[in-house]
Amino acid sequence: MAPIKSFGERIAEALVEDGLLSVAEVQELLEQQKRDGTRFVKLVAEKGKITDLDMVVSMGRVLNTPPINVARASIPIEIVDLLPRDIAVNYKVLPISRLGNKLFLAMADPLNVLALDDVKRLTKLEVSPMIASEKAILDRINNVDSARGGSMEEIMQDAQKQADVEAESLEVAKDNVDAVDLAQLAASTDEGPVIKLANLILIQAIKDRASDIHIEPFEKSVRLRYRVDGALMDMPPPPKNLQVALTSRIKVMSNLDIAERRLPQDGRMRVRVGGRDIDLRISFLPTVHGEKCVMRVLDKSNLSASMEKLGLDQETFVRFKAAIDAPHGLILVTGPTGSGKTTTLYSALNELNNPEFNIVTVEDPVEFQIPGINQVPVKKEIGLTFASALRSILRQDPDIIMIGEIRDTETAEIAVEAALTGHQVLSTMHCNDAAGAISRLDDMEIAPFLISSSVILACAQRLMRRICPACKEPVTYTEKMFLDLKIDPATFDHSNLHRGRGCDRCKNTGYSGRLAIIEAMTVTDDIRKMIIKRASASEIAKLAISQQMKTLRQVALEKACQGLSTLEQVLVLTSAASA
Repeated sequence: MAPIKSFGERIAEALVEDGLLSVAEVQELLEQQKRDGTRFVKLVAEKGKITDLDMVVSMGRVLNTPPINVARASIPIEIVDLLPRDIAVNYKVLPISRLGNKLFLAMADPLNVLALDDVKRLTKLEVSPMIASEKAILDRINNVDSARGGSMEEIMQDAQKQADVEAESLEVAKDNVDAVDLAQLAASTDEGPVIKLANLILIQAIKDRASDIHIEPFEKSVRLRYRVDGALMDMPPPPKNLQVALTSRIKVMSNLDIAERRLPQDGRMRVRVGGRDIDLRISFLPTVHGEKCVMRVLDKSNLSASMEKLGLDQETFVRFKAAIDAPHGLILVTGPTGSGKTTTLYSALNELNNPEFNIVTVEDPVEFQIPGINQVPVKKEIGLTFASALRSILRQDPDIIMIGEIRDTETAEIAVEAALTGHQVLSTMHCNDAAGAISRLDDMEIAPFLISSSVILACAQRLMRRICPACKEPVTYTEKMFLDLKIDPATFDHSNLHRGRGCDRCKNTGYSGRLAIIEAMTVTDDIRKMIIKRASASEIAKLAISQQMKTLRQVALEKACQGLSTLEQVLVLTSAASA
């Protein structure tokens, strides 16, 4: 008698039959499932090799359950309201339609008997299950919540009408920004329009994949901007009369002092949107016309589960992986603010995260909280600096240390010392290119022989905007343009050059998402000799290029050749000197 196959094995067979995965890929995933105890479906999702919809169709065939794309389904509000929101979110289910006494229910797990029983009990209807992805169900629930609460424009228009009504009774006050009734201010943060406005600003930002939210006060207006894919975009502005109440509401959510408006304040909050937790880092800065608020959106889904998912070219990946696998040494990732340096290091730590290693980080602040890693936040006001934290960390028997940023000589000395005494150290620095990291350490008065012995890899990183796949189209450039820009026309097969035309999906920008481009310089014996001689950064860079290092421009040009980004992005992000 043949052994009974598990659900994971049946799904695996269906994926192979549907041509979505190869036999070798499925075998590897099944072995990993036995080793880690993780559900097969979750492993497939983490690999990102097939879409949620394809997975749902295959699972539906195995379970003999019809699949449904809930994103495109037309669902009346009264049908959604048949189930309480907490039940729908908890069980990952969503009512789709009703036909007589039968309720069609989208489910992430149609085998969940408890969910079926509870839905039957609450609705008093017979349930006909359909299968959909967990993410699609939670996103649709969130969209329904937003629609029920009214759009941002509607809330702002209502607030503006109220301001117009009150305008006639408005009195001229003295120019005293400190004259605030705290009781009234605290009460205003609990008013319906203010709560809805603050929530919608956050929800819309997360939907638009914004990395930052800017709320900027001016004399007669308030400006709201989102940073999406590295570019700031104007959004419908909040009413001026809600400025103080809105900033106070955000302070309440971040556990900050609403009475303090003269000094900068920093905080953080966590919100749950679409079934996933999003951390936000909050910063308030006093300006002439009130407090400017900037919120950094920290979405863990942006972290790569492994180095393979960073999208590096083969040569750079081999260099980076070799450094990560080394038993000790200093790995530096350089670049300007917002270039994804910390995200790259977190992805490397995810690769290294293993019960065999004691991994400790010191950061200012801790951006992503990762299970299994000890993370220390810097607190300068009580004397907990990078340097003081590192001294204590070295007494904690660490194997791997991540330093948020090397800013001063003391921190650099401890990092180098740790790398030389058998620890693997990862950190970031502010430099323009990979070779510049060596010069920066030299500027910090680290002895050249210590630099050459400790640093094993220096990288420079930028984030390049990705062409929107929905409106991608071929584009041609004149040969004169290539020559004027000092780019060899032979570098490109013109059929591979593309741009985004602009559509509703990308808000007419032509771009959707970003990808990392990395210049990785392995510190070889020849480069060590040049470091000891105190050669300039340009001389070290020339030697590294002769040893097959790809510069930022070369990597960026490859991405353009592959149709992933545009020639304009190559020119914006890289200089001709780096060619």
